[in-house]
Amino acid sequence: MPKPVVLIAEELSPATIDALGPDFDVRHVDGTDRPALLSALADAHAVLIRSATKVDAEALAAAPALKVVARAGVGLDNVDIKAATTAGVMVVNAPTSNIISAAELTVGHILSLARRIPAAHASLAGGAWKRSSYTGTELFEKTVGIIGLGRIGALIAARLQAFGVTVVAYDPYVTPTRAQQLGVQLLELDDLLAQSDFVTIHMPKTPETTGMIGAEQFRIMKKTAFVVNVARGGLIDEAALYTALTDGEIAGAGLDVFTSEPPAADGTAFPLLSLPNVVVTPHLGASTDEAQEKAGVSVAKSVKLALEGDLVPDAVNVAGGIIDPFVRPGIALVEKLGQFFTGISHSALTSLDIEVRGELAAYDVSVYRLAALKGILANVVSENVSYVNAPLFAEQRGIETRLIVEAESPLYRNITILRGTLADGSVLTVAGTLAGTRMVPKVVGINGYEIEVPIERHHLVMRYADRPGIVAIYGQKLGSAGINIAGLQVAQADASGRALSVLTVDSPVPDDLLEDMRESVGADLFRRIELTEE
Repeated sequence: MPKPVVLIAEELSPATIDALGPDFDVRHVDGTDRPALLSALADAHAVLIRSATKVDAEALAAAPALKVVARAGVGLDNVDIKAATTAGVMVVNAPTSNIISAAELTVGHILSLARRIPAAHASLAGGAWKRSSYTGTELFEKTVGIIGLGRIGALIAARLQAFGVTVVAYDPYVTPTRAQQLGVQLLELDDLLAQSDFVTIHMPKTPETTGMIGAEQFRIMKKTAFVVNVARGGLIDEAALYTALTDGEIAGAGLDVFTSEPPAADGTAFPLLSLPNVVVTPHLGASTDEAQEKAGVSVAKSVKLALEGDLVPDAVNVAGGIIDPFVRPGIALVEKLGQFFTGISHSALTSLDIEVRGELAAYDVSVYRLAALKGILANVVSENVSYVNAPLFAEQRGIETRLIVEAESPLYRNITILRGTLADGSVLTVAGTLAGTRMVPKVVGINGYEIEVPIERHHLVMRYADRPGIVAIYGQKLGSAGINIAGLQVAQADASGRALSVLTVDSPVPDDLLEDMRESVGADLFRRIELTEE
């Protein structure tokens, strides 16, 4: 079998190649050479990029086998995530690879502004000795305002507290308890701006946050205050920043990111570069040997998981996040239950409840929703269904989903139940669990019937009026066709006198034999279940 093709479109650390291992056909291309990139993508199953390679709808269309785009870094401005999701392509990045490097660079900018280090260096390197011209300010007992108290913001808070500063923060998604744990006081944005001697911004770039620090915000700040942006270009309105600096509304700024990168080299086109109270670096937040190696190794591991059909914790277009080891074994079970559900269903699905009961209730099992939808839709839509696009396909088909988690589970340590309402108003349920120390996936319930059948590739499910001799009828017909019954369980008849049989067979059952068996046993439900192999 040919190895999956992994295309590396930009220079990555040698450790990245080592992390991929020997199981892939690793190829290289210059991602900035558009024709070469499009040509190389034709055979690629994965592409690894940094910030220079643009993966848009055109590139995705040129890559019919592509399963994953991996960005060895944090930002994804150069990847069309919506187009990738529609195409069923996973997008992954390395969200924690540069957090220490970015935090340290932020502290470096703050110190450079406080002590005027770059200007003093340039003066001395130019032959001047002007000590009195570069008097700075101490951080001790100053107030530092952090806008965005995520992973990087928290690291900055921890590092700056050693300087004896007061740290305040604005983040509408952080609880007071979390802020207290970090030794940070939460404030509204205007209050933070008014009180802070240094303001550093660490927010994601969205339509709501673009330009969030502009003319109005600069007027609130102290005239002695400094602002730093090592996060994303555009969070600070650059034209308003220039006016604030030249008018003396604030004292200075440190910038590592810009609205357009690289910014124009001359001061006329990008006047901020001409100001003496501005410290700039060329987007160095992740530019350390350690961060680059972490990013490459991280996405290489993600690529391996993606190409092996596993769920990737760092996939940005997959809801789920980090998956606990206790939760992970159930993903494959739930996906198989989804396929089982579709195999039994006789009408279109309109709504689906994914019920998770037992000890799993103490964990984040949101990934089970993805697994259920992937399994249910695998044999429903013509496109390739993945953990990435399954929710999109469900939304397009008007399928409403709910995840219900309950600790109570009387019969099993853990059980997952798929309960769906069909277009004709009927309700269909399929339940499953992982049994024993080997965690064997089993179906343990169908429409209220209690069974316990290990999930294999080929099954038959039938419901009929319970009477003697039924097993002999279908056993004889399958035997005559040379189809071996590997397992059989008959659930106790319900109040209507109908029993449910679930057969495990070693090979597919032809359509004509299915119809013959259905008529012979008088089944009102007779379904062939064919689970796809991953």
